[in-house]
Amino acid sequence: MARFLHIADIHLGFDHYDSKERTKDFYLALKDVLQKHAIEAKVDFVVIAGDLFEHRTIQPAILNQAKDCFLMLKEAGITTIAIEGNHDNRPFGTVTNWLKYLSDDGLVILLEPEAIDGKIHYEHWDSEFLTGGYIDLPCGVRVMGSQWYGSSAPKMIETLVEAIGELPAYDGPTVMLFHHGLEGQIARYQGALRYNELLPLRKAGVHYLALGHIHKSYQEEGWVFNPGSLEANSTQEADFDRGAFLVEIDKTHIKAELKTDYYQRPIVRLQCKTTGNESLEEVIQKATDLTAAALKNKKINPDLKPIVELRIEGAVGFDRLDLDTKQLQLDLQTQTNALIFLLRYNVDTLAFETPLGETASRQHIEREIFIDLLAAHNSYKNRSQDLAQGLIELKDLQLQDYPEGELYQFIDQLLIGKPIEPDPEPIPTAD
Repeated sequence: MARFLHIADIHLGFDHYDSKERTKDFYLALKDVLQKHAIEAKVDFVVIAGDLFEHRTIQPAILNQAKDCFLMLKEAGITTIAIEGNHDNRPFGTVTNWLKYLSDDGLVILLEPEAIDGKIHYEHWDSEFLTGGYIDLPCGVRVMGSQWYGSSAPKMIETLVEAIGELPAYDGPTVMLFHHGLEGQIARYQGALRYNELLPLRKAGVHYLALGHIHKSYQEEGWVFNPGSLEANSTQEADFDRGAFLVEIDKTHIKAELKTDYYQRPIVRLQCKTTGNESLEEVIQKATDLTAAALKNKKINPDLKPIVELRIEGAVGFDRLDLDTKQLQLDLQTQTNALIFLLRYNVDTLAFETPLGETASRQHIEREIFIDLLAAHNSYKNRSQDLAQGLIELKDLQLQDYPEGELYQFIDQLLIGKPIEPDPEPIPTAD
């Protein structure tokens, strides 16, 4: 029985948070999973079902990371087989890319079936010219490649099936690498394939369909397998089952075990709910206390320099812009020793709207609007009635051209609860 490791969506060179340490995490995840679950597990080969790199154009250091990992496998006598994904595929008309470079360097076998006049044609891997679409391995497994087909994937499956039918018969199990997602696995993903669209591949003789593209692990009907990304590309992915499939296979049996025990930076997600009754200071304290509780119960381990996401959601009884999110984020990052602290501030300012009858007077409407605005603010809601009346009086004084100094005095007295009316200006008399 042959054994292999199935990985995908490695995304070497990930740089979304502008953190060199975070970029290095993706390299460390790949290196550790290969050491533990390929070399130490003594697999026959490793397959990469697309998206080895985050970008088509990579820095020399990222290329060196890939070479380091695959040289480690080569020295252990383990064959590495890969296909392109949507992140690292070559643009139309381009004859090479960094995966091809690794293939020409003898570190990976890049399987690429030929497309001639809209039809796919498979040639066996040629070790001299380093080209081919499939390979029959000494361990008794046939591995077939494909390319990134995007929205044309359903149509290309038909041509793949035709091409498989033209291959020489093979007595062992067939593994096919295919970078595409299956419908129903994650929300808001357009263009996923339906399971019935994959079935012709099974009928054509594919025993194990090795998928990539979706960063969540799943399997379907004992022959479709997707390991998910090795490292989380977003905080949301921290909630997914992800990892690498360690597979045992023959023509009648497949055992795929998801491995997650390798280097990954911890990601912690916290949620702070607001009701609109809290003051600005109380919201800040609530977020601080929630973070402190996560530290106390060891959900956050500061020694590991985790990534922490705090979502403040709900309603607030003050202007939402009054909260200095940058300062709060900095304070909480210091508190947790987080490599990256993400503060998601998604709140609505509490609003009130008193029903008004069609016959309401202008003065009544004006008063109710003031009351609604004040009642929505946590600092003023308990005095909304008298403050509304004070604002109406303030407006009247303004219309009577009272001096600014007296208007400010009126406001000061109003806010401390002792509104006074400014002295009227003396009326000039005739000489």
